[in-house]
Amino acid sequence: MKFRFTRRFGAAASVACAVLMLAPQVAPAQASTLPVTYNVTSSLPYVLQPNKAPAGSNDWSCKPTAAHPRPVILVNGTFATMGENWSVLAPLLKNNGYCVYAFNYGSTIVSTLTGGNIQSIDHVATSAGQLSTFVNKVLSSTGTAQVDLVGHSQGGMMPNYYLKFLGGAPKVHSLIGLAPSNHGTDLLGLVTFAEDLGVVFPLLLPSINIALAFGGLPAMVDQEVGSSFQKTMATKPDTVAGVSYTVIATKYDEVVTPYTNQFLSGSNVTNILLQNQCSQDHAEHIAIAFDHIALRDVLNALDPAHAVAPTCSSVLPLVGG
Repeated sequence: MKFRFTRRFGAAASVACAVLMLAPQVAPAQASTLPVTYNVTSSLPYVLQPNKAPAGSNDWSCKPTAAHPRPVILVNGTFATMGENWSVLAPLLKNNGYCVYAFNYGSTIVSTLTGGNIQSIDHVATSAGQLSTFVNKVLSSTGTAQVDLVGHSQGGMMPNYYLKFLGGAPKVHSLIGLAPSNHGTDLLGLVTFAEDLGVVFPLLLPSINIALAFGGLPAMVDQEVGSSFQKTMATKPDTVAGVSYTVIATKYDEVVTPYTNQFLSGSNVTNILLQNQCSQDHAEHIAIAFDHIALRDVLNALDPAHAVAPTCSSVLPLVGG
């Protein structure tokens, strides 16, 4: 789950200045490959271009190979557009031989008023229905029976609603979440604080949530710890049989808190904490999408038979690397 003050990758002047002074890490050049820059600056070409698909994605003539038999669908997080969120992973996957697809979802009146530059903010259940439609489109185009899903933040959690309640499980081989809001967030304790204040001001949190929902931001409410949506999700086990789940989290996450709320339970789950792999990884909620370690974990989850241990090297908060 990403909020306005965190989602505009490079929008804040102070962050942009710091980023531009850093030398981005670029993947080794190969013949006929797309550039892959593990740095938040890679998202800048997509800012204010909400309908621009990330490089390497949405080639509707692509046919999966025997080496990578399933297409990969990328699901962006709250407030982000597909291009901003997947400016690194989409070309990385394409270079590794995958058919890659991305889409915007969850538009509301806020999306319209901002020219489409704010996405993924409608009710999560509604967005899951849009994911279902897109999965069917990709399956039809590629002639495959299943897809793999990779999501960031809300995009790592919302597909599980599709699997649990919309019959998506037979069409999905694996769900890989980067900092997913699986069990909701207390927003660094703000939700809990508002609930505590409810003893004195019982209408405080309900009033805030009503304002968010009617203001075109119901996804924020759905992702709160204890929301009615979270309670609905909890009526069924964390996972669905037959689907492989991977959760990739960072202890420095400032949006989905506590970060342990991201982890899932089940025999078909692999939970990864980045700092257990590399103490130099200081990625937080934004930078995880530009983190060479986290994205190596994604590649490994998609193709475990050819997994490669991530290289431990510095990853910066808000920037990646």
